[in-house]
Amino acid sequence: MSTIQQNLLNIQKNIPNHITLVAVSKTKPVADLQEAYNAGQRIFGENKIQEMVDKHEVLPKDIEWHMIGHLQSNKVKYMASFVSLIHGVDKLKTLKEINKQANKHNRVINCLLQVKIAKEDTKFGFSFDEIKALFLSEELSELQNIKIIGFMGMATFTENQQQLQEEFSSLKSLFDEIKAKSKNHSLTVLSMGMSGDYKLAIENGSTMVRVGSSIFGNRNYNL
Repeated sequence: MSTIQQNLLNIQKNIPNHITLVAVSKTKPVADLQEAYNAGQRIFGENKIQEMVDKHEVLPKDIEWHMIGHLQSNKVKYMASFVSLIHGVDKLKTLKEINKQANKHNRVINCLLQVKIAKEDTKFGFSFDEIKALFLSEELSELQNIKIIGFMGMATFTENQQQLQEEFSSLKSLFDEIKAKSKNHSLTVLSMGMSGDYKLAIENGSTMVRVGSSIFGNRNYNL
């Protein structure tokens, strides 16, 4: 068994069956993804569209590709035919573009709204008030080729467990509130937690975790 496959097995043992594991494969070579695939992993997350397109062309077609990076509207068209879930949608303008491109392919594309929970200015996302307003807006209801299935949040990069817990629990509370008020039965996914904090995120209600370095090793910045 390879190191990647052993790492994957160890993580699978650490997460409950109802939690979706996204293997964050950005910058990793196709061979590494194939190893994870051979061990049973079917969901991979990329943060650059061209890299995801290239990998999609050569890897097995039953893979679910998740776009997890900050999304530029003008690049949506390149992945609209195959992407399974877009994690980081943080603007209504972007939702409209995804809807437009999905319509061209006669698809409904699943999306997560990125909510800003971190205290860092470098993190993107809707504010809590913007999320609440969006779900009341007529503009959102007119977008027939997207389906918002949940929220995504990235916590502050810190060792402070109390701060992380507060950030995760605040997003879980918002998720529960919007789900109850909107009666939106599509809201099922709460994506929180990465390699360093996924266990705490799960404790605070996450249903989807994005794990990269704990599976594939440290990122290769030269690719």
